[in-house]
Amino acid sequence: MSIAFVFPGQGAQTIGMGKALAEAYPAARAVFDEVDAALGEKLSDLIWEGEIETLTLTENAQPALMATSIAALRALEAEGLGLDRVSHVAGHSLGEYSALAAVGTFSVADAARLLRTRGLAMQQAVPVGQGAMAAVLGLDYDTVADVAVKAAEGEVCQVANENDPAQNVVSGDKAAVERACVLAKEAGAKRALMLPVSAPFHCALMAPAAEKMADALDAVSMQAPSVPLVANVTAEAVSDPAEIKALLIKQVTGQVRWKTSVEWMAAHGVTEFWEIGAGKALSGMIRRIAKEAGTRAVGTPDDIKAALES
Repeated sequence: MSIAFVFPGQGAQTIGMGKALAEAYPAARAVFDEVDAALGEKLSDLIWEGEIETLTLTENAQPALMATSIAALRALEAEGLGLDRVSHVAGHSLGEYSALAAVGTFSVADAARLLRTRGLAMQQAVPVGQGAMAAVLGLDYDTVADVAVKAAEGEVCQVANENDPAQNVVSGDKAAVERACVLAKEAGAKRALMLPVSAPFHCALMAPAAEKMADALDAVSMQAPSVPLVANVTAEAVSDPAEIKALLIKQVTGQVRWKTSVEWMAAHGVTEFWEIGAGKALSGMIRRIAKEAGTRAVGTPDDIKAALES
């Protein structure tokens, strides 16, 4: 059995996530304390007792989800289920930073600060209301990519996320994304729905945020990962810190190739995917991509108990 640890992205956040882990495992609590110290604020209070609208703000959700993922990993490690059992790691969008913190490329504190910078930069790159994203369900990637090209009409409209065989997300100028929804339905999509996001992530409109992330990444120390990362942009394994840095910059404007990443891991021997942190969205996608693979969500003490018993 070959295991990959995968780390969720934005949208998985909930009030209270990680609290039971922090109460049960001192090593998990220490992660939240480290993130609070790195950001100079009690993000943990917001995560556990705050308002979901505030937690969902990009600059809060990104470091909060990373903290929850690393807390879950530390709890697993406390029970003897560490990275020594893992052949690859991967993360969905911001989850790539969680994966890199997990395998030692970044410190947890640096990952928190980078994600705060990333969240703010992505939010500020496009005026509110100018950009949009939409999920297209029931069409394959090539059809959605063709729809995006036709919908652009001189504006930006790109496939941002290739999530699974029948779920793709388009991103860009609001009017272009709205046109894409109409064209997708005409092409036979089961659904094409605008997403409640604050900015058009993973498209060319994010270029100002990519520049800010290039500067931020230049300022941190990066080590070779202890386990290879399967990168969003290339959907292949990478271990060189300089290459990882370049891919993280490209990722801001580039596509999250999740379906291809999972296919690559399955083709390279991964038979189990463990989703480390909040939610189960990635597990659902993986079951639709690699139908022979097993999935396991690890976000609570009960999840860890189940993993131990298996």
